[in-house]
Amino acid sequence: MKILPEISRTLSEYLLIPGLTTEDCTPDTVDLGAPMVRHRVGEDPAVRVATPLVSAIMQAVSSPALAVALAQAGGLSFIHQNQRIEEQAADVLAVKRHKAGFRTVDVTVAAQTPLGELARLLADTEHGLAVVTENGEADGAFLGIISRDDFHLERHGALETAGNRMRGREGLMTAPASVSLSDANELIWRHHLDVLPVVEGGRVVSLVLKSDYQAHKTYHRASVDGEKRLRVGAGINSRDYKDRIPALMEAGADVLCLDSSDGYSVYQAKTLEFARDAYGEDVFVGAGNVVDGRAFRYLAEAGAAFVKVGIGGGAICTTREQKGIGRGQASALLDVVQARDAYARETGVYVPLCCDGGLLSDAHMAVALAMGADFVMLGRYFARLDESPSRKLQIDGQWYKEYWGEGSRRAQNAARYGQRGRMAFEEGVDGYVPYAGSLYDTVERTRAKLTSTMISCGSTNLRDFHRDAVLVPVSAESFKQTGAEVQLRRPAIDAGE
Repeated sequence: MKILPEISRTLSEYLLIPGLTTEDCTPDTVDLGAPMVRHRVGEDPAVRVATPLVSAIMQAVSSPALAVALAQAGGLSFIHQNQRIEEQAADVLAVKRHKAGFRTVDVTVAAQTPLGELARLLADTEHGLAVVTENGEADGAFLGIISRDDFHLERHGALETAGNRMRGREGLMTAPASVSLSDANELIWRHHLDVLPVVEGGRVVSLVLKSDYQAHKTYHRASVDGEKRLRVGAGINSRDYKDRIPALMEAGADVLCLDSSDGYSVYQAKTLEFARDAYGEDVFVGAGNVVDGRAFRYLAEAGAAFVKVGIGGGAICTTREQKGIGRGQASALLDVVQARDAYARETGVYVPLCCDGGLLSDAHMAVALAMGADFVMLGRYFARLDESPSRKLQIDGQWYKEYWGEGSRRAQNAARYGQRGRMAFEEGVDGYVPYAGSLYDTVERTRAKLTSTMISCGSTNLRDFHRDAVLVPVSAESFKQTGAEVQLRRPAIDAGE
């Protein structure tokens, strides 16, 4: 038995000391970009994110819809692995079909499809547009385009066919699959088009919409691969990895991550070895979770692309209460950062760190990044948003979204916690979190806060922030000083205001 000579500390027990803000420290010059995978010191990583936020490997969080939105905002999602392999691969593929500025075809119909049926299909789509093909399937020969503006049910009748109201292929301008987004948009504006079908082998492979032009300008930080497709990650485990990894790689997953509450395990090393032997430098597998330098070194030497730090610190996690293992997130992060930096000096290889857990506010994210984390993984933060897959419901007049941990009975993810196929006890809870609106707005607000913090500390990029940040522990009395109760003004109670 050994007792460490320290107090286990959380992120909320530290504050940043402001540094010199120079003329170079402006919102336009601050770069929040971070490496996601291991790389030689001084070289660029193969995968980088412009926004250092990734979504947790959880059923209540990482759906394809959230993955698309987060990639557009510059981050990256990890599609959860507590599902059948083919289902997870399909989720990954659904995200990879989104090419920055190029839309996948959501609705295809045959020429003989009645307009009444078409109207029902279009009601569920964002842009109200369908591709008409010979067989009504996405792989069918391209016949034309039809949108909500091309018909009116009262005028044309529900039994009229799509073929009689579509804009036929002969009269449409199209582009080859090799077209760049800039060239596609140039065609749209020059020829007054609302849509440009991108055609390969006689079928539509994507659509470029005029309405997306501003969106593309807005999502200029999007996480994309070399083919301009949105990036997406996927969770794996140390049991069926020999089948799951190949399926996810074929689907196009950019990064994989072992999903475990405790990653200091020979099973994770064997999984990393399999991935490396099967795919060499073409696969990136993150590992974890860990809370000390020993575990980091073990996984780094096994080939982990990045290492997740944190056990028991998540808002939905009860591992510490149930099993008595874990460590305060700040203490864990500081220890692992030292090991990461030592490993980089010895080997010339930088292995990024992901802070996973203990992040209850944007300020906690700033402290974690200052301490040396390269990016943070968030569950509750994303579960609150429109794009998460859980239900939105009203309780006592307040809107909430459902949120449950992977260690809860609802998740039934027993194998993740080593419980041999059934839940003998829970390491997570099932509950609700206050609804918080759009992912795009929420992430932009977080980015603004992180940027402001870095400016106050005199840093314009995360590497400088790691190096130059000065932190100080906060006493219990300091907490009291910042927690004085104030009665908040209720809006619109005074007609004279």
